[in-house]
Amino acid sequence: MPKIRFHKLAAIAVLIGFAAWMATGEFSSVGSAADHQKEGEAGKAAQSGAEKPKTAEAEPKAALRTVAVVTPPRKTFARAIRISGLTEADKRAVLAVRVAGVIDKLPVKQGDHVKTGDLVLMLAAEEKLSNVDNARQLLAQRKAELDAAERLAKTGNLPKLQLDTARSNLTAAQSMLETAQAELDRNEVKAPFDGVIDRVPVELGSSVMQGGEVATILKLDPVIARGEISERDLRYIKIGDHANVRLVNDQKVTGTVRYISRDASSQTRTFRVEVAIRNADGSIPAGMTAEITLSAQPTDAVMLPRSVVTLGDKGDLGIRAVGKDDKVAFFPIDLVDDTPKGLVLGGIPQDARIIVAGQELVKEGDLVKPVEADQATINKLISEASAGTAAALLRAGSTGAAGQCRGFQGNSRHKSWTSSDSPFTTPASQYRR
Repeated sequence: MPKIRFHKLAAIAVLIGFAAWMATGEFSSVGSAADHQKEGEAGKAAQSGAEKPKTAEAEPKAALRTVAVVTPPRKTFARAIRISGLTEADKRAVLAVRVAGVIDKLPVKQGDHVKTGDLVLMLAAEEKLSNVDNARQLLAQRKAELDAAERLAKTGNLPKLQLDTARSNLTAAQSMLETAQAELDRNEVKAPFDGVIDRVPVELGSSVMQGGEVATILKLDPVIARGEISERDLRYIKIGDHANVRLVNDQKVTGTVRYISRDASSQTRTFRVEVAIRNADGSIPAGMTAEITLSAQPTDAVMLPRSVVTLGDKGDLGIRAVGKDDKVAFFPIDLVDDTPKGLVLGGIPQDARIIVAGQELVKEGDLVKPVEADQATINKLISEASAGTAAALLRAGSTGAAGQCRGFQGNSRHKSWTSSDSPFTTPASQYRR
């Protein structure tokens, strides 16, 4: 009984102590002090985060990027299409013999000018000459016999049948002479057209086989400049258009388009073009490298240095300009010509303010601060162009971009230009609005 009482008293004491402890509320700090601290820090962070937007709003907006712009004068330019090609003879013939034999006459040599029908070569033909003489004598005899028969027939002393026989004999004699003359002509080689003898691979007295080559004749007036034009440029030219041709020796001549193929090459998808050039003195040979410049219909365009051209977001070649709202816009270009003074470009709006400095640092839709280009900027552009560089195109840094740059230049050559040739030599004050 005493033990039982003690346990009961102990239990009652513990119960009273537990109740007192619960009443104080201190149990909440046990094991949760760290949590309470974290909650306090989170509250502070939330309060700090709420203050950050206010701080950002208080900061000033970033300054707009400044770009240099110009509004170049517009002019009417004739589109120039440059293609590489070769000169060739208007006509070329390789002369050959029709029968075998020994060369008896060779009155021409390399470089001689001949007319149509001039004798170039003759084979020995003693037997054939004799046949021609015999045929002529027989023809004369048959003519005499027919004359006598007609006189007798008029007096009634010759039957009509004998008169018909005399006429038939004369016709047969004429045929024999023509045949003998044709056989003799087969031993001769004559010039088929006016031209110059370019090659004579045989010598007097040498033997040649039937069909053997004996001479090459060329007609070099007019001389032909031949090239291939692309599918895109085909629509700009027509037969009769004037063309400028620059030969590899820097000789410059003019000609007229005389032929445009209507069947594209299956390998290159280009069309053959022929330009006829007067060459009365024969100074232009066949087979010389030439650059053909074809002029199309004039178009409205502007002239700009090469460094202004850049690449758009889609990889197109064009220029960047600033609109009335001071936002950057990209305009694809149409290459009209590539001259020593710069690129002649079409497809640019009338009121476009073209960015000439800083175009690679902005993109379409950016809001910028445009300023008129000063003379120092213009001089820098001129010096870049005179060095023959396309800096703006090469900044793309990719093989594809470089390939497009090469395609953009086409067959034209890079040429140097000076400040006197620049379209921007006008003082910058002219461009101020």
